[in-house]
Amino acid sequence: MITESAIASRTGHPAKNLYAGKWKCTLRGFYWLSLMLLCANSYGQIAPAAASSIAVGPQYDTSHVYVSPSETDAFTRAFLGMFGGTSTKQVVVTVTPTPSKTTSQLLQTPVGTVSLFGFETPIPAPFGAERRGYLVRNMGAAVDAARAAGADLIVKPFPDPIGVDAVLQWPGGMNMQIYWHTSSPTYKAFDHVPEDRVYVSPDRADSFVRSFLQFSQGRVLSDDVQAPGMDIGAAGSSYRRIRIESNFGKMTVLVTDGHLVYPYGRETTGYEVHDLDATLAKGKAFGVTILVAPHTSGGRKSAMVQFPGGYIAEVHATLDNERLQSLEHVTRSLQGRSSNPDREADNGQDF
Repeated sequence: MITESAIASRTGHPAKNLYAGKWKCTLRGFYWLSLMLLCANSYGQIAPAAASSIAVGPQYDTSHVYVSPSETDAFTRAFLGMFGGTSTKQVVVTVTPTPSKTTSQLLQTPVGTVSLFGFETPIPAPFGAERRGYLVRNMGAAVDAARAAGADLIVKPFPDPIGVDAVLQWPGGMNMQIYWHTSSPTYKAFDHVPEDRVYVSPDRADSFVRSFLQFSQGRVLSDDVQAPGMDIGAAGSSYRRIRIESNFGKMTVLVTDGHLVYPYGRETTGYEVHDLDATLAKGKAFGVTILVAPHTSGGRKSAMVQFPGGYIAEVHATLDNERLQSLEHVTRSLQGRSSNPDREADNGQDF
């Protein structure tokens, strides 16, 4: 039997609220009620063996990209041309709790997924500021877990065309959308799992990491308090870099003093590829701009790029030990010729 408590446990919404206010006797209210009844009997049953995990899996999480409607096609061609993959059919929908209209499509590649939005109306706050969307098994449980971990619920759960969404804000100011589907999707695992790239201040870094680890049930892979500043365009200095892994995927936390050079801090996602040079060549053929040329640091060769429409991303390839030692030797030699003595004097500074 579908009860009020069953609906509430799956969605985080008391069933009695479905009949109140603007939902009463409206077509959208009828849709929302039907959606909730379906929720109670479907997606909440996914993977009982993994019920303790809020996350579903990295391949169900997406980077949110906002471009003008006139640039969605160019972005799609460039993103898929660079990484491969496919796009769902573009539709026009409302994906916010207040009135708005946007084109929407899902770009799925072997190295990451994008939710692409081309708003035809002004974008209601705080949408557009969230970095990624994470699929959760149970919206009510996810909201409770996030609050218990220290996150703010800045947008309460609301219906969208295929499920329920909410927006969280973590210590340090990072906004993250969580969502839940009425029908359980099945997506192929990534060849390489992308990383969420989060910039925080030293004042809030530890609070953010503790909160996110509690929520995601993740673990710290590394915490380098003297990571090379060239990672963020500040050769000759250092910063703190924390790498995290959870069922949501990978995350790199960049703890800086905020003195960032463009385009660092503008990217939200890092995409791992097998061959960086070949990937960049494909991207350039489709109008992708290389903002920061490939360089080697921290066990990877990476670059910063910009897609048509303005989306900025980090792209990298993980290096084996032999290639890493060779490339780092070349990089150090080049740095030695061109380093700024004033910046070198700050080497080893702990932000």
